[in-house]
Amino acid sequence: MTIPNNLAKYFDHTNLKADCREKEIKKLCAEAKEHGFYSVCVNPAWVKSCARWLKESGVKVCTVIGFPLGANRNLIKASEIKRAIADGAEEVDMVINISKLKDKKISYIKDELTRCKKAAGDKVLKVIIETCFLTDAEKETAVKLCVDAGCDFVKTSTGFGSGGATVEDIQLMKRIGGSSIRIKASGGIKTLESTLNLIEAGANRIGSSGSVTILKEALKI
Repeated sequence: MTIPNNLAKYFDHTNLKADCREKEIKKLCAEAKEHGFYSVCVNPAWVKSCARWLKESGVKVCTVIGFPLGANRNLIKASEIKRAIADGAEEVDMVINISKLKDKKISYIKDELTRCKKAAGDKVLKVIIETCFLTDAEKETAVKLCVDAGCDFVKTSTGFGSGGATVEDIQLMKRIGGSSIRIKASGGIKTLESTLNLIEAGANRIGSSGSVTILKEALKI
């Protein structure tokens, strides 16, 4: 497998634990600066602090919206996005309403995606579809809806569901979305091998709490 020269830039270096402490988020930011990761991905309450700690570092701040269940009302998700951007987030990872998707409430999902993309404006909107709960047909529908709404990324997982990113799901998302949308793989990505397999399958971004370990593994080769 070929290791990209810019491997570090694939990573959203992540800590979304409910019990994480300030010192852990500061460490996350320090690691992101040291290794040149694309962003840190944190819960909304940490965005303003991270934006301050990462100012002029080149590392972006990413946060999560409607996380991890996706069950908030559309207007609440849109409001969350606006607040996160005001606090300094440059990218937002929003969980789609999984129940509505599975019930084929397509107009609801269209409204959700449209509202959230409008709220994000020129910032990057990634839509988490939580693939572990979906059939292949539902995954295809979700990707198509994200493309139609002009979303920037479709993302596999929250990391809090029953499964994470798989090569098969990335391939499906790539086949349906083509060049119209980028793909973020997340959930259970802990090794260099899994990272490279996902990138080869079509992932443009990797969300992982194990980014440092993976990068160090790559540097040994």
